[in-house]
Amino acid sequence: MKFGLFYELSTPRPFTTENQRMVIENAIEQTVLADQLGFSSVWCVEHHFLEEYSHSSCPDMFLTAVARETKDIRVCFGIGTCVPAMHSPIRWAEKAAYLDMLSNGRVEFGTGRSSTWNELGGFEANVDDTKKSWDEYCRVIPKMWTQERFSYEGNYFSMPERCVLPKPVQEPHPPMWVAVTAPGTELDAADRGMGALILSISDVERNVPRIQEYREHIKTCEPVGEFINDQVAIANWMYCHEDSEHAKQKGNELIGTFGYMAGQTVEISEAYPANSYKALGLLGSLRQDPNAPGDKKNPPASGLCFGDPATIIDTVKRWEEAGADQIIFMVQAREHLPQEEVLKSMRLFAKEVMPHFSEDKTSVAASA
Repeated sequence: MKFGLFYELSTPRPFTTENQRMVIENAIEQTVLADQLGFSSVWCVEHHFLEEYSHSSCPDMFLTAVARETKDIRVCFGIGTCVPAMHSPIRWAEKAAYLDMLSNGRVEFGTGRSSTWNELGGFEANVDDTKKSWDEYCRVIPKMWTQERFSYEGNYFSMPERCVLPKPVQEPHPPMWVAVTAPGTELDAADRGMGALILSISDVERNVPRIQEYREHIKTCEPVGEFINDQVAIANWMYCHEDSEHAKQKGNELIGTFGYMAGQTVEISEAYPANSYKALGLLGSLRQDPNAPGDKKNPPASGLCFGDPATIIDTVKRWEEAGADQIIFMVQAREHLPQEEVLKSMRLFAKEVMPHFSEDKTSVAASA
């Protein structure tokens, strides 16, 4: 089992220069510590127009800053949006390869089609074409990395013969992933030989069949790249503290803060569902009434890593038994926790939890 960090870069109001810089600088400081503690990866999303929820419009720039401050941690696009109105696949191939050069071969490239009408509408993208354009991007980007010269005539993208530069450090190319939110997307990932980055945070038990079906499908896949990336990563939350009840209380506060902000990501599709973006019925669960009786609120998912080290060890073991290869943690929401508390939680997790899942069973965080 490997562990990483996952960033939305949620930002509290008012959107002053000081507040916006604080969020970015705190996330970089956390990632530098994670690198020292032995975390394996850092992931950064791409979102647009989502006030407070995510100010991460340029994940490549955040990851570049991180790459130059770290030595070993993998720098991962989580995700690069594969929508023509937002990006050309040429630019994604160039950016990922350039970062692979700057990080000396530490890039992982996650793909996706955007999950919100707010963003797609802001770019005037056709919501019914996003899955088709994503599929086309997944097939051409690895060829731009591996072929000396490349040309293409497609439905959503075309280019004359050119040499796309630079080429990545990793041979044959960086691992490729798919962001998984809607049910069935894990099978799309498996059929293309790509890693599944499961972003729908839920109970461990609900993800067991998804992971099993992914493993079965990938056995007979036709990879879009030069190799099969047979991995499952679970986006999760983590707050580790000696006092388990305190950790759970703070964790629930993080979830509540995140859920309230996340309501805007589904509200338009709830009112106007399209063929490619069905109404998910999420608004009630994301924006719960804080004054509702306890028995009227949804219980927290069983797979969240809130608690003392022993509690989190048990939870991680359940994810391991479910078949997950990595857990990537969100550790902050709208700067709700003081920065020192976040760093302290990471240190305790690395000292007391990570050694139970390392290959040699020795502490990777002793020196840190």
